[in-house]
Amino acid sequence: MFEILEKRSLNPTVTLMRINAPKVARKAEPGQFIILRTDADGERIPLTIADFDRTSGSVTIIFQIVGATTEKLNHMNEGDCLQDFVGPLGKATETEGLKKVAVVGGGVGCAIAYPVAKKLHALGVEVHSIVGFRTKDLVILEDEFKAASSKFVLMSDDGSAGEKGLVTDALKKLIDSGEKYDRVITIGPLIMMKFVCKLTKEYGVPTVASMNPIMIDGTGMCGGCRLTVGGETKFACVDGPEFDGHLIDFDQAMARGAMYKPFERHAYEEACNLFKEVK
Repeated sequence: MFEILEKRSLNPTVTLMRINAPKVARKAEPGQFIILRTDADGERIPLTIADFDRTSGSVTIIFQIVGATTEKLNHMNEGDCLQDFVGPLGKATETEGLKKVAVVGGGVGCAIAYPVAKKLHALGVEVHSIVGFRTKDLVILEDEFKAASSKFVLMSDDGSAGEKGLVTDALKKLIDSGEKYDRVITIGPLIMMKFVCKLTKEYGVPTVASMNPIMIDGTGMCGGCRLTVGGETKFACVDGPEFDGHLIDFDQAMARGAMYKPFERHAYEEACNLFKEVK
């Protein structure tokens, strides 16, 4: 069983959990993900590995409470055990040959961007981290990013944290000031990644985007996580989750993701009502 060793709220809608999963921790690398079930009757959901400790055998996940399963997961506590915790899945972030990288994260996507920045920094790469949130109450992992970055820029939509504006504003400012990046790695909402990639394409900067579409089995069998990249169908679970951002059909990905929003909302409301009845 996969025991919850630590549970911590990072903001009103985002929770960190550290899970006892030594076999996963032994092989995990930044950019990869796991699939978990809270109980025997639960659905399978993918969550990116936010951190890992090979010595203690623990894996850290960070999730936003948006659907029924994340609501159920958030009701679990330290000492409780997850039914399944499978991984590591997907391809690890490619780091070979990089000397200077901009890591651009948005919202809860920063939980995915952080381990990438951390590994690059440990390898001696000059890391410029740009992270964005709607408001200061939603900021997560600020100190962790600062420790893993040569340059750190915090942006917020309303100006309540860091500088007011979008991550693309900060990235453009850095590029225009003369910063030359081997690669930009962007992780966050699809609309954010779309415009980061649009910007870097104009400047000719190679860019990788981490995709997290609907996923079921995580082995390429179901086809639920399919994306169009460079005119070809790819599966995020086995071909990704990172792809060339200049080749991704973001509009198609956003349209497919929106198809499931009503179902997700209905399941979330049912789960909330269930917990209210239990109380």
